[in-house]
Amino acid sequence: MRSFAFRWALGIALWSTLLSLTLFAFVYWQTAAFMQDELDQVLRHEVRYAARDPEKAANRIETWISEDLHSVHFAGLFGPDGAKLAGNLDGRPLDLPPDGEVRRIGMQVAIAGRRLQEDLWSAAASLSDGKVVVVAHDTDEIDRAKATVVRALGLALVPTLAFSLLGGMLLAGRARRRLASTEAAVARVMRGDLRQRLPVGEAGDEFDRLAQDVNGMLDEIERLMEEVRGVGDAVAHDLRTPLTRLRLRLERGREQARDIEELRDAVDQGLVWIDQTLEMVTAVLRIGEIEHGRRCAAFGSVDLGLVVSEAVDLFEPLAEEKGIALSIDLDGTAPAIEGDRSLIFEAIANLLDNAVKFTPPRGKVRVGLVRRDGETVMYIEDTGPGIAAGERAQVFKRFYRTERARQTQGNGLGLGLVAAIAKLHAFSLTVSDGPGGGCRFELGCPTTSGRF
Repeated sequence: MRSFAFRWALGIALWSTLLSLTLFAFVYWQTAAFMQDELDQVLRHEVRYAARDPEKAANRIETWISEDLHSVHFAGLFGPDGAKLAGNLDGRPLDLPPDGEVRRIGMQVAIAGRRLQEDLWSAAASLSDGKVVVVAHDTDEIDRAKATVVRALGLALVPTLAFSLLGGMLLAGRARRRLASTEAAVARVMRGDLRQRLPVGEAGDEFDRLAQDVNGMLDEIERLMEEVRGVGDAVAHDLRTPLTRLRLRLERGREQARDIEELRDAVDQGLVWIDQTLEMVTAVLRIGEIEHGRRCAAFGSVDLGLVVSEAVDLFEPLAEEKGIALSIDLDGTAPAIEGDRSLIFEAIANLLDNAVKFTPPRGKVRVGLVRRDGETVMYIEDTGPGIAAGERAQVFKRFYRTERARQTQGNGLGLGLVAAIAKLHAFSLTVSDGPGGGCRFELGCPTTSGRF
Protein backbone atom coordinates (compact mmCIF):
# COMPACT_ATOMS: atom_id res chain seq x y z
CA MET A 1 0.00 0.00 0.00
CA ARG A 2 2.97 2.35 0.48
CA SER A 3 4.04 1.86 -3.14
CA PHE A 4 3.28 4.81 -5.34
CA ALA A 5 2.79 2.51 -8.34
CA PHE A 6 0.23 0.38 -6.48
CA ARG A 7 -1.72 3.40 -5.21
CA TRP A 8 -1.71 4.96 -8.66
CA ALA A 9 -2.89 1.74 -10.32
CA LEU A 10 -5.61 1.30 -7.72
CA GLY A 11 -6.70 4.90 -8.14
CA ILE A 12 -6.90 4.54 -11.94
CA ALA A 13 -8.90 1.32 -11.56
CA LEU A 14 -11.36 2.89 -9.13
CA TRP A 15 -11.69 5.96 -11.31
CA SER A 16 -12.33 3.85 -14.43
CA THR A 17 -14.91 1.81 -12.53
CA LEU A 18 -16.63 4.97 -11.38
CA LEU A 19 -16.70 6.29 -14.93
CA SER A 20 -18.15 3.00 -16.15
CA LEU A 21 -20.84 3.12 -13.50
CA THR A 22 -21.66 6.68 -14.46
CA LEU A 23 -21.83 5.76 -18.16
CA PHE A 24 -24.09 2.77 -17.54
CA ALA A 25 -26.29 4.85 -15.26
CA PHE A 26 -26.65 7.40 -18.04
CA VAL A 27 -27.47 4.67 -20.58
CA TYR A 28 -29.97 3.16 -18.13
CA TRP A 29 -31.63 6.52 -17.56
CA GLN A 30 -31.72 7.40 -21.26
CA THR A 31 -33.06 3.97 -22.30
CA ALA A 32 -35.83 3.97 -19.73
CA ALA A 33 -36.74 7.57 -20.50
CA PHE A 34 -36.79 6.91 -24.26
CA MET A 35 -38.98 3.82 -23.98
CA GLN A 36 -41.31 5.57 -21.57
CA ASP A 37 -41.64 8.54 -23.90
CA GLU A 38 -42.37 6.26 -26.86
CA LEU A 39 -45.06 4.43 -24.90
CA ASP A 40 -46.60 7.71 -23.75
CA GLN A 41 -46.83 8.90 -27.35
CA VAL A 42 -48.53 5.66 -28.45
CA LEU A 43 -51.08 5.76 -25.61
CA ARG A 44 -51.92 9.42 -26.21
CA HIS A 45 -52.41 8.71 -29.92
CA GLU A 46 -54.63 5.67 -29.30
CA VAL A 47 -56.88 7.32 -26.73
CA ARG A 48 -57.39 10.39 -28.91
CA TYR A 49 -58.05 8.17 -31.94
CA ALA A 50 -60.66 6.17 -30.04
CA ALA A 51 -62.30 9.31 -28.65
CA ARG A 52 -62.45 11.10 -32.00
CA ASP A 53 -65.73 9.42 -33.05
CA PRO A 54 -68.00 8.20 -30.20
CA GLU A 55 -69.90 5.90 -32.59
CA LYS A 56 -66.73 4.05 -33.60
CA ALA A 57 -65.03 4.09 -30.19
CA ALA A 58 -65.99 0.47 -29.38
CA ASN A 59 -64.69 -0.81 -32.74
CA ARG A 60 -61.43 1.05 -32.37
CA ILE A 61 -60.94 -0.37 -28.90
CA GLU A 62 -61.49 -3.89 -30.20
CA THR A 63 -58.97 -3.21 -32.99
CA TRP A 64 -56.39 -2.02 -30.41
CA ILE A 65 -56.91 -5.21 -28.41
CA SER A 66 -56.97 -7.56 -31.42
CA GLU A 67 -53.60 -6.29 -32.69
CA ASP A 68 -52.00 -7.37 -29.42
CA LEU A 69 -50.01 -10.61 -29.80
CA HIS A 70 -48.35 -10.55 -26.37
CA SER A 71 -51.25 -9.62 -24.07
CA VAL A 72 -49.87 -6.19 -23.28
CA HIS A 73 -52.71 -4.02 -24.71
CA PHE A 74 -55.73 -3.17 -22.58
CA ALA A 75 -58.68 -0.90 -23.23
CA GLY A 76 -62.21 -0.24 -22.13
CA LEU A 77 -65.26 1.85 -22.98
CA PHE A 78 -67.36 2.90 -20.02
CA GLY A 79 -70.71 4.62 -19.81
CA PRO A 80 -71.41 7.80 -17.86
CA ASP A 81 -72.40 5.64 -14.88
CA GLY A 82 -69.13 3.65 -15.05
CA ALA A 83 -70.67 0.54 -16.61
CA LYS A 84 -68.39 -1.43 -18.95
CA LEU A 85 -69.49 -1.25 -22.60
CA ALA A 86 -66.48 -2.80 -24.38
CA GLY A 87 -62.86 -3.90 -23.93
CA ASN A 88 -60.89 -6.16 -21.62
CA LEU A 89 -60.85 -3.85 -18.59
CA ASP A 90 -63.34 -4.82 -15.90
CA GLY A 91 -63.84 -1.32 -14.57
CA ARG A 92 -62.88 2.25 -15.07
CA PRO A 93 -60.00 3.34 -12.76
CA LEU A 94 -61.46 6.05 -10.58
CA ASP A 95 -58.06 7.64 -9.88
CA LEU A 96 -57.32 8.12 -13.61
CA PRO A 97 -58.62 11.53 -14.76
CA PRO A 98 -60.02 11.62 -18.35
CA ASP A 99 -57.59 14.28 -19.58
CA GLY A 100 -55.64 12.23 -22.11
CA GLU A 101 -52.40 12.22 -20.06
CA VAL A 102 -50.47 9.01 -19.30
CA ARG A 103 -50.17 7.78 -15.71
CA ARG A 104 -49.13 4.54 -14.01
CA ILE A 105 -52.24 3.06 -12.42
CA GLY A 106 -52.83 -0.28 -10.70
CA MET A 107 -55.97 -2.10 -11.98
CA GLN A 108 -57.43 -5.57 -12.43
CA VAL A 109 -57.24 -7.13 -15.91
CA ALA A 110 -58.08 -10.44 -17.57
CA ILE A 111 -55.04 -12.32 -18.96
CA ALA A 112 -55.29 -15.93 -20.23
CA GLY A 113 -58.59 -16.40 -18.47
CA ARG A 114 -57.27 -15.16 -15.11
CA ARG A 115 -57.95 -11.96 -13.19
CA LEU A 116 -54.68 -10.25 -12.24
CA GLN A 117 -53.78 -6.99 -10.53
CA GLU A 118 -51.32 -5.18 -12.79
CA ASP A 119 -49.57 -1.82 -12.90
CA LEU A 120 -50.42 -0.32 -16.27
CA TRP A 121 -49.45 2.85 -18.11
CA SER A 122 -52.91 4.25 -18.82
CA ALA A 123 -54.63 7.22 -20.42
CA ALA A 124 -58.34 8.12 -20.39
CA ALA A 125 -60.44 10.60 -22.40
CA SER A 126 -64.07 11.73 -22.22
CA LEU A 127 -66.33 11.39 -25.27
CA SER A 128 -68.86 13.96 -26.35
CA ASP A 129 -71.76 11.71 -25.24
CA GLY A 130 -70.42 11.37 -21.68
CA LYS A 131 -68.71 8.02 -22.14
CA VAL A 132 -65.08 7.46 -21.13
CA VAL A 133 -62.49 5.50 -23.12
CA VAL A 134 -59.44 4.04 -21.38
CA VAL A 135 -56.32 2.73 -23.16
CA ALA A 136 -53.54 0.94 -21.22
CA HIS A 137 -50.25 -0.92 -21.71
CA ASP A 138 -48.36 -3.04 -19.22
CA THR A 139 -44.88 -2.13 -17.88
CA ASP A 140 -43.13 -5.42 -18.69
CA GLU A 141 -41.17 -4.13 -21.70
CA ILE A 142 -39.74 -1.18 -19.81
CA ASP A 143 -38.96 -3.35 -16.79
CA ARG A 144 -37.20 -5.92 -18.99
CA ALA A 145 -35.13 -3.19 -20.66
CA LYS A 146 -34.06 -1.85 -17.28
CA ALA A 147 -33.15 -5.34 -16.07
CA THR A 148 -31.09 -5.96 -19.24
CA VAL A 149 -29.10 -2.76 -18.75
CA VAL A 150 -28.44 -3.56 -15.08
CA ARG A 151 -27.31 -7.10 -15.96
CA ALA A 152 -24.95 -5.75 -18.64
CA LEU A 153 -23.52 -3.36 -16.09
CA GLY A 154 -22.81 -6.14 -13.64
CA LEU A 155 -21.15 -8.32 -16.27
CA ALA A 156 -18.95 -5.45 -17.52
CA LEU A 157 -17.65 -4.31 -14.13
CA VAL A 158 -15.24 -7.22 -13.59
CA PRO A 159 -13.32 -6.92 -16.91
CA THR A 160 -13.38 -3.13 -16.59
CA LEU A 161 -11.74 -3.32 -13.16
CA ALA A 162 -9.19 -5.90 -14.33
CA PHE A 163 -8.11 -3.96 -17.43
CA SER A 164 -8.00 -0.74 -15.44
CA LEU A 165 -5.65 -2.31 -12.89
CA LEU A 166 -3.42 -3.62 -15.65
CA GLY A 167 -3.29 -0.24 -17.40
CA GLY A 168 -2.64 1.52 -14.11
CA MET A 169 0.28 -0.77 -13.32
CA LEU A 170 1.83 -0.16 -16.76
CA LEU A 171 1.51 3.61 -16.41
CA ALA A 172 2.74 3.57 -12.81
CA GLY A 173 5.78 1.48 -13.78
CA ARG A 174 6.72 3.99 -16.46
CA ALA A 175 6.34 6.85 -14.01
CA ARG A 176 8.40 5.03 -11.42
CA ARG A 177 11.30 4.66 -13.81
CA ARG A 178 11.24 8.39 -14.49
CA LEU A 179 11.09 9.13 -10.77
CA ALA A 180 14.13 6.94 -10.17
CA SER A 181 16.25 9.08 -12.51
CA THR A 182 14.90 12.22 -10.85
CA GLU A 183 15.75 10.91 -7.38
CA ALA A 184 19.30 10.22 -8.48
CA ALA A 185 19.73 13.79 -9.75
CA VAL A 186 18.21 15.23 -6.55
CA ALA A 187 20.61 13.16 -4.46
CA ARG A 188 23.56 14.72 -6.30
CA VAL A 189 22.13 18.19 -5.67
CA MET A 190 21.77 17.38 -1.96
CA ARG A 191 25.44 16.45 -1.89
CA GLY A 192 26.26 20.03 -2.93
CA ASP A 193 26.45 19.88 -6.71
CA LEU A 194 24.25 22.89 -7.55
CA ARG A 195 25.19 22.60 -11.22
CA GLN A 196 23.28 19.33 -11.44
CA ARG A 197 19.90 19.50 -13.21
CA LEU A 198 16.98 17.08 -13.43
CA PRO A 199 16.50 15.18 -16.70
CA VAL A 200 13.85 16.66 -18.99
CA GLY A 201 12.23 14.52 -21.67
CA GLU A 202 10.85 15.54 -25.04
CA ALA A 203 7.20 14.69 -24.36
CA GLY A 204 6.48 17.95 -22.55
CA ASP A 205 4.20 16.21 -20.05
CA GLU A 206 3.70 16.94 -16.33
CA PHE A 207 6.97 15.25 -15.32
CA ASP A 208 8.90 17.30 -17.84
CA ARG A 209 7.24 20.50 -16.65
CA LEU A 210 7.96 19.58 -13.03
CA ALA A 211 11.59 18.91 -13.90
CA GLN A 212 11.77 22.28 -15.64
CA ASP A 213 10.30 23.99 -12.57
CA VAL A 214 12.82 22.29 -10.28
CA ASN A 215 15.61 23.23 -12.66
CA GLY A 216 14.35 26.80 -12.56
CA MET A 217 14.45 26.64 -8.76
CA LEU A 218 18.01 25.38 -8.87
CA ASP A 219 18.90 28.21 -11.25
CA GLU A 220 17.39 30.65 -8.76
CA ILE A 221 19.35 29.11 -5.88
CA GLU A 222 22.52 29.40 -7.89
CA ARG A 223 21.65 33.02 -8.68
CA LEU A 224 21.00 33.76 -5.01
CA MET A 225 24.35 32.28 -4.09
CA GLU A 226 25.97 34.59 -6.58
CA GLU A 227 23.94 37.46 -5.16
CA VAL A 228 25.19 36.67 -1.68
CA ARG A 229 28.70 36.86 -3.00
CA GLY A 230 27.79 40.17 -4.62
CA VAL A 231 26.58 41.56 -1.29
CA GLY A 232 30.16 41.50 -0.10
CA ASP A 233 31.18 43.59 -3.08
CA ALA A 234 28.33 46.03 -2.39
CA VAL A 235 29.32 46.33 1.27
CA ALA A 236 32.93 46.98 0.30
CA HIS A 237 31.85 49.59 -2.25
CA ASP A 238 29.56 51.40 0.22
CA LEU A 239 32.20 51.28 2.94
CA ARG A 240 34.89 52.63 0.68
CA THR A 241 33.38 56.10 0.29
CA PRO A 242 32.92 56.97 4.00
CA LEU A 243 36.26 55.40 4.93
CA THR A 244 38.04 57.37 2.17
CA ARG A 245 36.38 60.56 3.35
CA LEU A 246 37.34 59.75 6.94
CA ARG A 247 40.97 59.22 6.00
CA LEU A 248 41.16 62.42 3.97
CA ARG A 249 39.46 64.38 6.72
CA LEU A 250 41.84 63.09 9.38
CA GLU A 251 44.88 63.79 7.20
CA ARG A 252 43.64 67.30 6.46
CA GLY A 253 42.91 67.90 10.11
CA ARG A 254 46.33 66.70 11.17
CA GLU A 255 48.15 68.84 8.59
CA GLN A 256 45.96 71.94 8.48
CA ALA A 257 44.48 72.29 11.96
CA ARG A 258 45.77 75.50 13.54
CA ASP A 259 44.28 74.95 16.98
CA ILE A 260 42.54 72.36 19.08
CA GLU A 261 39.05 73.45 17.96
CA GLU A 262 39.75 72.79 14.29
CA LEU A 263 41.24 69.42 15.23
CA ARG A 264 38.11 68.58 17.20
CA ASP A 265 35.92 69.55 14.22
CA ALA A 266 37.88 67.15 12.03
CA VAL A 267 37.55 64.38 14.60
CA ASP A 268 33.80 65.05 15.00
CA GLN A 269 33.26 64.82 11.25
CA GLY A 270 35.26 61.61 11.20
CA LEU A 271 33.09 60.20 14.00
CA VAL A 272 29.95 60.97 11.95
CA TRP A 273 31.29 58.98 9.02
CA ILE A 274 32.34 56.16 11.34
CA ASP A 275 28.81 56.10 12.78
CA GLN A 276 27.36 55.90 9.26
CA THR A 277 29.63 52.97 8.50
CA LEU A 278 28.73 51.22 11.73
CA GLU A 279 25.02 51.78 11.06
CA MET A 280 25.35 50.11 7.68
CA VAL A 281 27.30 47.15 9.10
CA THR A 282 24.82 46.81 11.94
CA ALA A 283 21.90 46.88 9.51
CA VAL A 284 23.45 44.14 7.39
CA LEU A 285 24.04 42.00 10.47
CA ARG A 286 20.50 42.60 11.72
CA ILE A 287 19.00 41.62 8.36
CA GLY A 288 21.01 38.40 8.39
CA GLU A 289 19.99 37.69 11.97
CA ILE A 290 16.32 38.27 11.22
CA GLU A 291 16.34 36.24 7.99
CA HIS A 292 17.74 33.28 9.90
CA GLY A 293 14.89 33.48 12.43
CA ARG A 294 17.08 34.12 15.45
CA ARG A 295 14.66 36.62 16.97
CA CYS A 296 11.67 34.31 17.42
CA ALA A 297 12.36 33.91 21.15
CA ALA A 298 11.09 37.45 21.79
CA PHE A 299 7.70 36.79 20.20
CA GLY A 300 4.60 37.66 22.17
CA SER A 301 1.26 39.42 21.92
CA VAL A 302 1.69 42.89 20.40
CA ASP A 303 -0.88 45.70 20.42
CA LEU A 304 -0.47 46.82 16.81
CA GLY A 305 -2.50 50.00 17.29
CA LEU A 306 -0.28 51.14 20.15
CA VAL A 307 2.90 50.42 18.17
CA VAL A 308 1.61 52.39 15.18
CA SER A 309 0.65 55.32 17.43
CA GLU A 310 4.10 55.40 19.04
CA ALA A 311 5.80 55.36 15.63
CA VAL A 312 3.62 58.24 14.41
CA ASP A 313 4.38 60.23 17.59
CA LEU A 314 8.10 59.68 16.96
CA PHE A 315 8.02 61.09 13.43
CA GLU A 316 5.46 63.84 13.98
CA PRO A 317 8.06 66.51 14.88
CA LEU A 318 10.11 65.70 11.79
CA ALA A 319 6.99 65.89 9.62
CA GLU A 320 6.01 69.24 11.12
CA GLU A 321 9.53 70.56 10.50
CA LYS A 322 9.19 69.70 6.78
CA GLY A 323 5.62 71.04 6.59
CA ILE A 324 4.14 67.56 5.99
CA ALA A 325 0.67 66.66 7.26
CA LEU A 326 1.07 63.34 9.14
CA SER A 327 -2.27 61.69 10.05
CA ILE A 328 -3.29 58.38 11.61
CA ASP A 329 -6.51 56.42 11.18
CA LEU A 330 -7.29 53.72 13.77
CA ASP A 331 -10.88 52.71 13.15
CA GLY A 332 -12.08 50.86 16.26
CA THR A 333 -10.14 48.68 18.68
CA ALA A 334 -6.71 47.73 17.38
CA PRO A 335 -6.09 43.95 17.27
CA ALA A 336 -3.37 41.93 18.94
CA ILE A 337 -0.85 40.14 16.75
CA GLU A 338 1.92 37.66 17.47
CA GLY A 339 5.45 38.96 17.00
CA ASP A 340 8.50 40.82 18.27
CA ARG A 341 7.34 44.26 19.36
CA SER A 342 10.67 46.03 18.80
CA LEU A 343 11.08 44.58 15.29
CA ILE A 344 7.53 45.50 14.29
CA PHE A 345 8.13 49.02 15.58
CA GLU A 346 11.36 49.19 13.60
CA ALA A 347 9.62 48.07 10.40
CA ILE A 348 6.91 50.70 10.79
CA ALA A 349 9.50 53.34 11.66
CA ASN A 350 11.52 52.54 8.53
CA LEU A 351 8.44 52.85 6.33
CA LEU A 352 7.48 56.12 8.00
CA ASP A 353 11.04 57.42 7.67
CA ASN A 354 10.98 56.75 3.92
CA ALA A 355 7.54 58.36 3.55
CA VAL A 356 8.56 61.54 5.39
CA LYS A 357 11.98 61.64 3.70
CA PHE A 358 10.65 61.48 0.12
CA THR A 359 7.45 63.50 0.55
CA PRO A 360 7.93 67.14 -0.49
CA PRO A 361 6.91 70.05 1.75
CA ARG A 362 3.15 70.59 2.12
CA GLY A 363 2.67 66.93 1.24
CA LYS A 364 0.69 64.33 3.17
CA VAL A 365 1.55 61.06 4.88
CA ARG A 366 -1.27 58.86 6.14
CA VAL A 367 -0.96 55.80 8.42
CA GLY A 368 -3.88 53.49 9.18
CA LEU A 369 -5.18 50.05 10.09
CA VAL A 370 -7.98 48.24 8.24
CA ARG A 371 -9.47 44.75 8.29
CA ARG A 372 -9.37 42.80 5.03
CA ASP A 373 -9.92 39.10 4.28
CA GLY A 374 -9.48 38.00 7.89
CA GLU A 375 -6.25 39.90 8.57
CA THR A 376 -5.22 43.34 9.76
CA VAL A 377 -3.55 45.54 7.14
CA MET A 378 -1.29 48.40 8.24
CA TYR A 379 -0.78 50.92 5.43
CA ILE A 380 1.36 54.00 4.90
CA GLU A 381 0.48 56.39 2.05
CA ASP A 382 2.40 59.44 0.92
CA THR A 383 2.23 62.06 -1.80
CA GLY A 384 5.87 61.79 -2.77
CA PRO A 385 7.37 60.92 -6.17
CA GLY A 386 6.34 57.27 -5.85
CA ILE A 387 8.17 54.19 -7.10
CA ALA A 388 8.18 53.13 -10.74
CA ALA A 389 6.36 49.88 -11.42
CA GLY A 390 9.50 48.27 -12.81
CA GLU A 391 11.42 48.95 -9.59
CA ARG A 392 8.84 47.78 -7.02
CA ALA A 393 10.13 44.22 -7.01
CA GLN A 394 13.70 45.44 -6.45
CA VAL A 395 13.32 48.02 -3.67
CA PHE A 396 13.28 45.35 -0.94
CA LYS A 397 16.72 44.02 -1.92
CA ARG A 398 19.80 44.99 0.06
CA PHE A 399 21.64 48.11 -1.12
CA TYR A 400 19.13 48.73 -3.90
CA ARG A 401 18.25 52.40 -4.39
CA THR A 402 15.97 53.92 -7.01
CA GLU A 403 17.17 56.75 -9.17
CA ARG A 404 15.30 59.30 -7.01
CA ALA A 405 16.72 57.82 -3.80
CA ARG A 406 20.31 58.16 -4.95
CA GLN A 407 20.11 61.90 -4.30
CA THR A 408 18.97 61.33 -0.69
CA GLN A 409 21.10 60.21 2.21
CA GLY A 410 20.88 56.48 2.87
CA ASN A 411 22.42 53.12 2.09
CA GLY A 412 19.51 51.12 0.61
CA LEU A 413 19.06 48.82 3.62
CA GLY A 414 15.89 50.22 5.20
CA LEU A 415 13.34 48.44 3.02
CA GLY A 416 15.50 45.31 3.04
CA LEU A 417 15.22 45.30 6.83
CA VAL A 418 11.43 45.78 6.57
CA ALA A 419 11.19 42.83 4.15
CA ALA A 420 13.23 40.62 6.51
CA ILE A 421 11.00 41.53 9.48
CA ALA A 422 7.86 40.88 7.43
CA LYS A 423 9.18 37.48 6.34
CA LEU A 424 10.05 36.54 9.93
CA HIS A 425 6.50 37.33 11.06
CA ALA A 426 4.83 35.81 7.96
CA PHE A 427 3.45 39.25 7.08
CA SER A 428 2.62 40.16 3.50
CA LEU A 429 4.46 43.24 2.22
CA THR A 430 3.36 45.07 -0.93
CA VAL A 431 3.89 48.45 -2.56
CA SER A 432 1.51 50.13 -4.97
CA ASP A 433 0.46 53.54 -6.23
CA GLY A 434 -0.89 55.87 -3.55
CA PRO A 435 -4.19 57.71 -3.97
CA GLY A 436 -2.34 61.04 -3.90
CA GLY A 437 0.21 60.16 -6.57
CA GLY A 438 2.89 58.76 -4.26
CA CYS A 439 3.16 55.17 -3.10
CA ARG A 440 1.34 52.97 -0.61
CA PHE A 441 3.09 50.32 1.48
CA GLU A 442 0.94 47.61 3.08
CA LEU A 443 1.79 45.10 5.83
CA GLY A 444 -0.75 42.27 6.11
CA CYS A 445 -0.69 40.98 9.69
CA PRO A 446 -2.64 37.85 10.76
CA THR A 447 -4.43 38.61 14.05
CA THR A 448 -4.28 36.29 17.04
CA SER A 449 -6.82 37.84 19.40
CA GLY A 450 -8.86 40.95 20.02
CA ARG A 451 -11.37 42.68 17.80
CA PHE A 452 -10.94 45.38 15.23
